Amino acid sequence: MKVLLFGASGMVGQGVLRECLLDPEVTGIVSIVRSSAGQQSPKLREIVHQDFLDFSAIEAELAGLDACFFCLGVSSAGMSEENYRRITYDITMAAAGTLVKLNPQMTFIYVSGAGTDSSENRRTMWARVKGQTENALLRLPFKAAYMFRPGMIVPLHGIKSRTKVYRIFYTLLWPPLMLARALAPKYVTTTEKLGRAMLITAKHGAPKPVLESSDINKL
Repeated sequence: MKVLLFGASGMVGQGVLRECLLDPEVTGIVSIVRSSAGQQSPKLREIVHQDFLDFSAIEAELAGLDACFFCLGVSSAGMSEENYRRITYDITMAAAGTLVKLNPQMTFIYVSGAGTDSSENRRTMWARVKGQTENALLRLPFKAAYMFRPGMIVPLHGIKSRTKVYRIFYTLLWPPLMLARALAPKYVTTTEKLGRAMLITAKHGAPKPVLESSDINKL
């Protein structure tokens, strides 16, 4: 299986990349980045690309792929709706629109978030924009598309968030997070479980198109 990864430098993307590298059924990984992370593996090929709203220059590199793991995203804190929508909706749809043209048999997996608003009517800006993005992806004629909505994600295997406030949060609240992971799996998953669940879904599908943390942990 050949996979495409967006967001490999983020916490979720790091977890997905780790699981892809460990999986013997994954024969090739193409990672789209703005700057090289420098990670080396015979299975990994990084493509440095600056304009995430236009992928026409690298279309030849994006064909012949079986799955896309779209882990690119930002916190909405302090952002205007216009800027958040550009990153969350516009970039995602620019990538998906290119990929569905080149790989109609691809499985597209999008990392959304718990609380996303499928109705697109909620006043909470980020939930509404995420819902619009999910709905637009589900309308595209991919072989299959799945929306992953993890709640709290516990980073494992030395993986760290790029966001300083999140790193502090995880450091201070590590013991409660471990307890929550054990007692409330409905709301908590890990980078390892998330990465493995995405691979299982890409290979075998999932029972429904929108998966919450409890669904992710069961895969």
